[in-house]
Amino acid sequence: MKDNNIIQQKSFAFAIRTVNCYKYLKSEKQEYVLSKQLLRSGTSIGANVEESIGGQSKADFISKLSIA
Repeated sequence: MKDNNIIQQKSFAFAIRTVNCYKYLKSEKQEYVLSKQLLRSGTSIGANVEESIGGQSKADFISKLSIA
């Protein structure tokens, strides 16, 4: 991970917080359906950011980053 990419850093930190929230909801509140959806949606942001960084062109980068 590059140190100077703020979007990459923030999406990674958000994914970590999302995973911790998922663990809490699953263990303490016995919530399985909503917590699973939270996990999928919260971690997909970082995956989309990573995919946009590896884009082939500037238009590809912008298109994929807009999805994130």
